[in-house]
Amino acid sequence: MPAKDSLDRWGGFSIGLHWLTFLLVAGMGAVGLWMSDLPTSPLKIQVYALHKSFGLTLFALTLLRMGWRLYAGAPRPVPGTPAWQHAIATLTHGSLYALLLVIPLSGWLFNSAAGFPLRWFGLFHVPALAHFDPGLKAFARESHETLFYVLAAVVTVHAAAAFYHHYFQRDRTLVRMWPWMKPPGA
Repeated sequence: MPAKDSLDRWGGFSIGLHWLTFLLVAGMGAVGLWMSDLPTSPLKIQVYALHKSFGLTLFALTLLRMGWRLYAGAPRPVPGTPAWQHAIATLTHGSLYALLLVIPLSGWLFNSAAGFPLRWFGLFHVPALAHFDPGLKAFARESHETLFYVLAAVVTVHAAAAFYHHYFQRDRTLVRMWPWMKPPGA
């Protein structure tokens, strides 16, 4: 499988970035929902620190994905895809990229407005986006949580559409991003 995308399929690099992003989001979402109920302890501090570091990593990975997409392009729609479906897919992908940038930024803003230092995996200091501000902290936290649920909904629609294409439209939309899956009718 070539690394670069072609007109008919996603390349290996895009596929790898897609699934790595999915794993990071799923893991961070699960940990994010769990960690707020932890009792105050060194474990809670470590879990929060890792969540923040992985969030910054996701932010950087999304910037890399966007740059790669500009460079490598994207496959054209599967033949027979109606224009309205392509328009919705384009809107959905744009929404996913926006959420994958804004959610980590809202977490970073929440951390900054809370007055906590931020270190990426303990290796280096990350500058604050704002000074201590309880009102901004509350806004950023609420935004971070709400946007995660919006992301979960958009991802669910995205996955449902891919399975719809595979099992009902019986086209190659899904196997272009999930190459180890058999094509429809195989």
